[in-house]
Amino acid sequence: MEKQNFYVAVSYQLYADENGEQTLIEEAPKAEPFQWISGFGMTIDAFENKILPLQTGEKFDFTLTKEEAYGNYEDFRVIELDRETFSINGHFDHENIFVDAIVPLQNEEGNRFYGKVLAITDEKVKLDLNHPLAGKTLRFAGEVVEKREATNNEIQGMLARLSGEGCGCGCHDCGGDCNCDDHQCEGDKGDCGCGCGHHHGSC
Repeated sequence: MEKQNFYVAVSYQLYADENGEQTLIEEAPKAEPFQWISGFGMTIDAFENKILPLQTGEKFDFTLTKEEAYGNYEDFRVIELDRETFSINGHFDHENIFVDAIVPLQNEEGNRFYGKVLAITDEKVKLDLNHPLAGKTLRFAGEVVEKREATNNEIQGMLARLSGEGCGCGCHDCGGDCNCDDHQCEGDKGDCGCGCGHHHGSC
């Protein structure tokens, strides 16, 4: 049986639970909901599985454990690279490489990912490759703004984007997780909205 793909748009507030206190991390209002097509890995699996049984107009309020979301914060994912790695024509890229910057990286297998610059010295650049929400329990509270079967054009458009012809998120705000080729919709939600990327997405 062929798997059905749905177009889904949700408004939500995302809270991170730290030491028993919940902090608002990001918000997608009804006027600018997070949008995606199911079945393409554009959101955390657990998030999509919670949303798909719901219909347009239904509200939700659920929590994902760190294991269901982005896993544990791993110290080994903090690395140091030679400063010259970020040089262009022999000059260090000060415009894009600075403390707290989110920079695109690629490994030898061609896989793309992102790192946050923690420190810069005369010889090294220290990067944190952990997802910003790694190690956190996440709570999502919101409403399904729209849910319907995705059209063939929408599905084909998503396949085209996934093949590298555009943003892989398939939503107007590039919404979380979002890997718009070589930048991360910085700020995220214009800004990779949560369901996809920088934040709660699978990017």
